[in-house]
Amino acid sequence: MPKPQESLFFSRDESWLRFNQRVLEEAQDSSNPVLERVKFLAITASNLDEFVEIRVASLLQRIEDGYDQAQPPDEGGLRPAEQMERLGQRIADFVQQQYRCWNEQLLPAMHAEKIRVLKWLELSDTARAFALDFYQNEVDPILTPVTLDPSHPFPRVLNKALCIALLLRFKRRGNGGAKSGTALGVVTVPRSLPRLICLPAEPGFCDFIFLHELIESQVERMFRGYEILSRSAFRVTRNSNLYMQEEESRSVLESVRAELHNRRKGDAVRLEIESSATEEIVERLRTNFELEPEQVFHTDGPVNLSRLMNLYSEAKRPELKYEPFLAKEYKLTGKSTDIFEELRQRDVLLHHPFDSYKTVEDFIEAGAVDPAVISMKQTLYRTSKDSPIFRALIEAGLNKEVTVVVELMARFDEDSNIRWARELEDAGVGVFHGIFGYKTHSKLSLLVRRDPDGVLRRYAHLGTGNYNPVTARFYTDISLLTSQPQITEAVHRVFTYLTAETESASYLPLLVAPLTLADGVLQLIAREAEHAKAGRPASIVAKMNGLLDRPTVEALYAASQAGVEIDLIVRGICSLRPGVKGLSERIRVRSIVGRYLEHSRIFSFANGGKPETFCGSADWMVRNLRERCEVVFPVSDPMLAKRLREEILAAYLADNVKARLLQADGEYVRPPQHGARFSAQEYLIRIAQGSKESLPTGTPASPVKSTGKSATAAR
Repeated sequence: MPKPQESLFFSRDESWLRFNQRVLEEAQDSSNPVLERVKFLAITASNLDEFVEIRVASLLQRIEDGYDQAQPPDEGGLRPAEQMERLGQRIADFVQQQYRCWNEQLLPAMHAEKIRVLKWLELSDTARAFALDFYQNEVDPILTPVTLDPSHPFPRVLNKALCIALLLRFKRRGNGGAKSGTALGVVTVPRSLPRLICLPAEPGFCDFIFLHELIESQVERMFRGYEILSRSAFRVTRNSNLYMQEEESRSVLESVRAELHNRRKGDAVRLEIESSATEEIVERLRTNFELEPEQVFHTDGPVNLSRLMNLYSEAKRPELKYEPFLAKEYKLTGKSTDIFEELRQRDVLLHHPFDSYKTVEDFIEAGAVDPAVISMKQTLYRTSKDSPIFRALIEAGLNKEVTVVVELMARFDEDSNIRWARELEDAGVGVFHGIFGYKTHSKLSLLVRRDPDGVLRRYAHLGTGNYNPVTARFYTDISLLTSQPQITEAVHRVFTYLTAETESASYLPLLVAPLTLADGVLQLIAREAEHAKAGRPASIVAKMNGLLDRPTVEALYAASQAGVEIDLIVRGICSLRPGVKGLSERIRVRSIVGRYLEHSRIFSFANGGKPETFCGSADWMVRNLRERCEVVFPVSDPMLAKRLREEILAAYLADNVKARLLQADGEYVRPPQHGARFSAQEYLIRIAQGSKESLPTGTPASPVKSTGKSATAAR
């Protein structure tokens, strides 16, 4: 089996596992508030769920189908069975680390802060009485216990539903066909109830019991006539890939609706079960779900750690969480009386969550209520149920021309997006679903307004994040509000493409996937290489969530060899191998994992001394550049572009607290501690609060000022 370092590309899946490892490190980091550490652990479990039900499920499907060809280099270069063996061991090791973190670090740390997760036998009389009352009134009425026999087959276990398995023996023995031997009982833990029940506790304490522990304490009531030999909580993860055939679909909406139904019934790909489970229970479950032994994961603690998010939200101990931060509100400048007059004078750049997302909401809400706005167009990828943006679009549909492109296939949000599409249509909004086969991932809003001077103008919002006010509070993203005719007219052409699939001759100054973005990125990288060869300033600083597109990685290798200094800030997957002599020695890759999820995409090019800076919805991954509808936009205002380069990108490059540096062997290490401790996210919070502090000494004032060969010599 080839070793990872033998390839010029890191495996996508192993790179992703290393990302989740970095998230786990935040749960293990005692300098973080203890409830935030619990939250990070829950995030690692949720991340792993998605990885298993999508990536591992896809690999298992290949193996089942008899596919035996080696994968491309950027996918690991291994045959599916070899890759599955390697991933299986890494996942098993990771799960052990998760539970060590929970048992050895977080439980003791919470206990020291008087937060306790108790077993049934540990409850006080008062807590037990409360729990029993809760069980009788809220839990028991919705439970459906099942005993398996020829007339009661194994119940359909939904994807990721927590269940309790019980090994039963019928108490009465005798003549007349009395039952003998053992049977299996199954109880599904209700999803509608909180996974952790808050209990009455003595002053200063926060006490909880897991819902499944409460149910287990009462199973004798459900299985009267049986002796309960053993019991164990378990959970099954199923294949959650969506498969659609265009020629068989009456519409995208109906196709997605049908596949959502099928997703709940996908083949099992993982069984999680408490390590205390008896071998008989494990084998009965494994056989029923048709799993191999290596697909069974024994948990040394509560099954489904992602539900620890309930503990984070229910423990009313704000001193054990990050200090609340109030985002900076945008203030109109000069004599502007509204956002439209402001945008006729200047562009507005926002860096969320440090700058309030309310400015974006206000922009769209203003369009909905302003009678001078006659048309609104909007893309929606992920939003929230109570989103002001969604309500504004509903209101605008009553008296304006409103067009919304709803992406139905935003993974795990498909069901809610279908409901929202129906509600919008009922309000008179024109709802479209983009280009079939391409997810609409671009973040665009376009308003057409008859201004006081009688001129019909377009106003646009272009972003890197979703139109979701909830995630906008903990995702870092960039918003650009503008009335620049070149940009707004190009946005209009993008909407025409999405609704009519009519291509324009040009989308400049925008780069649009799947039409012009992939080639545009390659041209920008190649241009830097030419500048470096000519001795002109040449450097690239690019921030994104993932880097996987092979032509783009190869172009970066070529640029490095030509003398371009390249700094990549890649939160998650990265297939590029940095620091290889003669190939990528001028490329540095770092990942920032901290309080906020780094979600912004920013791309800055020195361009021979005339810097250009772009933002957008697309990572440098195959799916974004070639298989989705994406938009990358220039930030042309000199002051706004300078802010992106010298305040935001430079801060991330200076981080020595939450940054990890990717090594040539694929491992990530903390940066050396030269000088004072510096966290980019903490710095950006202070800047939003009005601090005038500068970046640490030694940080480049502008990360695009380095120059080709001379910059290399200076390092």
